[in-house]
Amino acid sequence: MKKSHIIILIVIAVSIGIVFISLNSSETYASFTESDKNRDKVYHVVGKLNREKEILYDPQSDANLFTFYLTDKEGVERKVFLHEAKPQDFDKSEQIVVIGKMQDDGFHAKDILTKCPSKYSDAQTTEVK
Repeated sequence: MKKSHIIILIVIAVSIGIVFISLNSSETYASFTESDKNRDKVYHVVGKLNREKEILYDPQSDANLFTFYLTDKEGVERKVFLHEAKPQDFDKSEQIVVIGKMQDDGFHAKDILTKCPSKYSDAQTTEVK
């Protein structure tokens, strides 16, 4: 076998290995139930804010801790600990995606995505004649 063929085979094998490693470590969407079963894996959990329960952010005591309760798509509710400042317009959000891991005391998020209502509603749009 030629040296060039051996080098090409090694490059292909390394490439396949990198693809498998990246697929195993990729973050996926899940529910709180699934993230509770696999606590070592990072998940994206989609849900709605429970406005009836405590939403706590005290920047004077800890500016990098924001807690709230989120109900996922299956109806399971968990306390979420976001280790960042409270996002702007968080209270107006329709849907929330938290990214993190489940722990004993709740879901610990490293990041959050909020979907706020559109600033353009049907009532505000007018037809030009």
